[in-house]
Amino acid sequence: MRFISWNVNGLRACEGKGFSDIFRQLDADFFCIQETKMQAGQLDLHFEGYQSFWNYADKKGYSGTAVFTRHTPLNVNYGIGIDEHDHEGRVITLEMDDFFLVNVYVPNSQDELKRLDYRMRWEDDFLNFVKSLDRKKTVIVCGDLNVAHQEIDLKNPKGNRRNPGFTNEERGKFGTWLAAGFTDTFRHLYPEQVTYSWWSYRFRSREKNIGWRIDYFVTSQRLNERIVDAKIHTEILGSDHCPVELVIE
Repeated sequence: MRFISWNVNGLRACEGKGFSDIFRQLDADFFCIQETKMQAGQLDLHFEGYQSFWNYADKKGYSGTAVFTRHTPLNVNYGIGIDEHDHEGRVITLEMDDFFLVNVYVPNSQDELKRLDYRMRWEDDFLNFVKSLDRKKTVIVCGDLNVAHQEIDLKNPKGNRRNPGFTNEERGKFGTWLAAGFTDTFRHLYPEQVTYSWWSYRFRSREKNIGWRIDYFVTSQRLNERIVDAKIHTEILGSDHCPVELVIE
């Protein structure tokens, strides 16, 4: 079973850069996207054999998530049930027969860490939400988590300390995730591989491969033995992020 996650940084713009062709090429069972930057009715996008579910931010042109699936879910939920967090279209949860799939776009701490305090509340509340699902059945979380966990996960760790996505606070919260019984699937399979999933549009960063790995599949540890592969599709353009993939038995 193949899962894809991609921050498209504006789905309408990405569709103009070949999103539909890439979607078909990747041939996923579940295709999760973040940062759609859309409202309902702004783009008519359908793929044969797939159902789609959308969570739009209240604010136009901001955030937003979607999931395309070949498999009919038992239930679909939007948000995490906390009003402070549930107006930006950041979470969609599909309940399947033997797992939950959670598609998430984690808030950025923003310049000068203006939103770091909020991010810390989000981290605690989101982890509690995921742990509540994990008590029922296996969880697969994917999306733009807006954190580079280890120094190997970005090109210039020394120069980015205290920058959004590489603060001790954010990295520590990711460590708390792993300690709570979850697996960073890519790093689980490839502990020393240097591969990035996001590059700034400035300074020809992608051309120079000055990037960050901030897009993840994080799963319940009991799924580890079923992980077949995890990939980062650096060859795929269309956004400042590239798609990431998980394959499980």
